[in-house]
Amino acid sequence: MQRRLAAEVSRTNTVINPRFIAGVDISVRREQEMAAASVVVLSYPELAAVETRIARGKLDFPYIPGLLSFREIPLTLAAFEQLNITPDLILVDGQGIAHPRRIGLASHLGLLLDIPTIGCAKSLLCGLHETPGLEPGDYAAITDKGETIGAALRTKSGVKPVFVSIGHKIDLPSAIHWVLNCCKGYRLPDPTRLAHHAAKSTAPLPTREVAYART
Repeated sequence: MQRRLAAEVSRTNTVINPRFIAGVDISVRREQEMAAASVVVLSYPELAAVETRIARGKLDFPYIPGLLSFREIPLTLAAFEQLNITPDLILVDGQGIAHPRRIGLASHLGLLLDIPTIGCAKSLLCGLHETPGLEPGDYAAITDKGETIGAALRTKSGVKPVFVSIGHKIDLPSAIHWVLNCCKGYRLPDPTRLAHHAAKSTAPLPTREVAYART
């Protein structure tokens, strides 16, 4: 299934002037197999949070590296279904095509939603890269089996790079551009950074929490 889906991923840029950019993250309590998937929508270029949705529920797919999208997609989609605002671009805390079968969570989600997506991961899943330069905006190509699958991108001086890859309906130079434009002095771009905090939070939110139960 992953190989079939990977063939449907578009690596052509369709993002021109986004008005709303969303960040996606999921927090898992592995001892209980419970998770919270968050979607935070930001206005662009202000990068002001305008909508937050969270879906909490039990994960019913086992933890298998390389198959995390099957584990995390249902809960993530449950959060997206509650949005009042449709984002023009989605940044995902996870891999896009920088995946052994070229179909990480960002690409899988982009295909299902038919929205441009970017994978912006905190760690490398596959491939090799040289050390990028030390200044924000410096990057080194990630290659696997002779193919460029992403970039190790320095977003802040003195911190580890993030790993950017095409999700869906975008090209790599554009993915790098939008990740950098969404960084406000932190290692992580604001959409995924805020989504991470929302997924981890147990405090009441100003927006409605979504109950999720997979059938």
